[in-house]
Amino acid sequence: MIRFAVIGTNWITEEFIHAARETGEFDLTAVYSRTEEKAAEFAQKFDITHRFTDLDAFVQSEEFDAVYIASPNSLHAEYAIHCMNHGKHVICEKPAASNTAELTAMIQAARSNEVVFMEALKSTLLPNFKAIQDNLHKLGKIRRYFASYCQYSSRYDAYKQGTVLNAFNPIFSNGSIMDLGVYCIYPLAVLFGAPDRVQANGVLLESGVDGEGSLLLSYKEMDAIIMHSKISSSYLPAEIQGENATMVIDKINQPEKVEIRYRDGSVEDLTQVQAARNMRYEAEEFIRLIKTKTLESATNSHANSLITVGIIDEARKQMGLVFPADRK
Repeated sequence: MIRFAVIGTNWITEEFIHAARETGEFDLTAVYSRTEEKAAEFAQKFDITHRFTDLDAFVQSEEFDAVYIASPNSLHAEYAIHCMNHGKHVICEKPAASNTAELTAMIQAARSNEVVFMEALKSTLLPNFKAIQDNLHKLGKIRRYFASYCQYSSRYDAYKQGTVLNAFNPIFSNGSIMDLGVYCIYPLAVLFGAPDRVQANGVLLESGVDGEGSLLLSYKEMDAIIMHSKISSSYLPAEIQGENATMVIDKINQPEKVEIRYRDGSVEDLTQVQAARNMRYEAEEFIRLIKTKTLESATNSHANSLITVGIIDEARKQMGLVFPADRK
């Protein structure tokens, strides 16, 4: 069993806990929250023995060995580096950092302290993503990657009424490309590496974050098209188009159905059975890394995280999207 603590008491943390417990190797022993009320409530809900509201006391605790971080994006780097500097392994919710500078500092902390650091991007660790990787060669020369994640935010109605919640607040390094676009960009980085060129457009809201946007990424012999939005919805599947066939992926953020459609009209179903709580796979990967003393994932690697944040940085630059974290 690996002794875990969690930072953040939101719904995504709850999902991670439920999924990680399915591994049989997850022992939740501590929680950190900035308020005693939330820490106590969360500790009672999940039967957590140790709760903290002081970050220094938390990281110095000997009651856990690994930390799952799901605080607001702008706090990821501070919390992760502090934890790793005290010998804790860290799995950090996506996007792992506000920008390349923060992520670079996080990776340096992981390496200097010889601890595991992994971005918690669940989709690239699913069995159906492995099926995508293993069958790309069947498409022939690949010419295009298309991915869309556009989902009208449940918090946008409040925003339009004048209430700016965290999801639309630049103080927390939020917005469409950070919260949704990353799900399209990270798989691209894993499958095809860094592009030669990035062109980006987006709609900036008055609060200072992007509501939606599009990217065109150029590679030597292919291009990639990405659409993301928190102010409209799309129901398009993702595609990887080759000269011999096209792979169709129902949802790039959590692939549940994958098939290849060949030029002769035949269809090959590649869909794999997956656990209902699909965050289980990221928990399994992270725990495996700790147990085998492997300091980074081959899929959710430091390099792939750096490619992803680099693309986002360039897209934000072209959109004129600046976070307070960029000025540190």
